Amino acid sequence: MSGKIIATNKKAYHEYTIDTVIEAGMVLLGSEVKSLRAGRVNLRDGYVKIKNGEVWLLSVHISPYQFATYDAPDPLRDRKLLLSAKEIKKLIGKVQEKGFALIPIKIYFNSRGLAKLGLGLCKGKTLYDKRHSLKKKEADREMDRLRKTYK
Repeated sequence: MSGKIIATNKKAYHEYTIDTVIEAGMVLLGSEVKSLRAGRVNLRDGYVKIKNGEVWLLSVHISPYQFATYDAPDPLRDRKLLLSAKEIKKLIGKVQEKGFALIPIKIYFNSRGLAKLGLGLCKGKTLYDKRHSLKKKEADREMDRLRKTYK
């Protein structure tokens, strides 16, 4: 996954352990793409559902483009994700396992300029896992500070 990152879901990294990340295309309208280029998107409460063999992105807020000349789409509308049938079958099998969820991790533009979604197959963390990851993050920061002072 290379390209310009538009938005990341920091809450997902805190709340879930991310097993795998899958790249998916999104069905967007023109004004939504322009809003993405301006960075006006919020992934915080977003999630992904599989309905009738199709993958849908729900509760992701893409603000209306302010210079749009005609009717803007609903900012919270459901957006279809573009995945191959083989990938969808694999996701259905994993999501049916206990504890797995599909969470949007990041939105970015790839090298060809297409908007892509990094879709994470995640498992929820328990409270002690969250505490452990925060302690590890804090210890890593402290080590980096010490390395900088002794160089």
